[in-house]
Amino acid sequence: MNVRHLTTTLLALCLATAGCRKDEITTYRVPKEAAPAPMPSAATPPPAMGGTGSDMANTAVATASGNALVWTAPTQWTAKPTGAMRKGSYAVKGEGGEADLSITAFPGDVGGDLANLNRWRGQIQLPPVGQSEFEAATQHLDRNGLHLTVVDVAGTGANAQRILGAMVPFQGATWFFKLTGPDKLVAQEKAAFTAFLDTVKPSAPAK
Repeated sequence: MNVRHLTTTLLALCLATAGCRKDEITTYRVPKEAAPAPMPSAATPPPAMGGTGSDMANTAVATASGNALVWTAPTQWTAKPTGAMRKGSYAVKGEGGEADLSITAFPGDVGGDLANLNRWRGQIQLPPVGQSEFEAATQHLDRNGLHLTVVDVAGTGANAQRILGAMVPFQGATWFFKLTGPDKLVAQEKAAFTAFLDTVKPSAPAK
């Protein structure tokens, strides 16, 4: 066998061997995709009103619109920015610290006067009262064509808080005037708060 024949034979053998060999199959493991998180339902209702948060600031409710009430604040009260929920806001400083005067208004009766009283009681860690105790816990005043339900509730303990408040229905809404702060300071401001309520009245019609 000459060299040319041997080379041809070896080349044919190599080609035959390469043609018979099977391709390798490589297997990959792909992680399973996590199921997508459910989208929030548009029908999910907003949080119910009646929590003990201050002025329901975290509650999805609309403030009252339309005709407004007006007032004259005592000169010693310092006006503060009102924000989205408040119609009026004041800092009341004195012995014992600082109190907050908030003025808000919401459509309807916001659950009724008893529910509103108990909401305020809850804000200073007092238990709720029933309808039979409501009259003893409130005072009714008529000022400038308005009917005011006035509340004075005080907490207990070393850092007791007090709330002086008035609920005023007006043209399908309820307005709330609430002074909250240290018990001693709020008690000292009661006369000023009462005089302040005497100034609350409907705004003059636009000309």
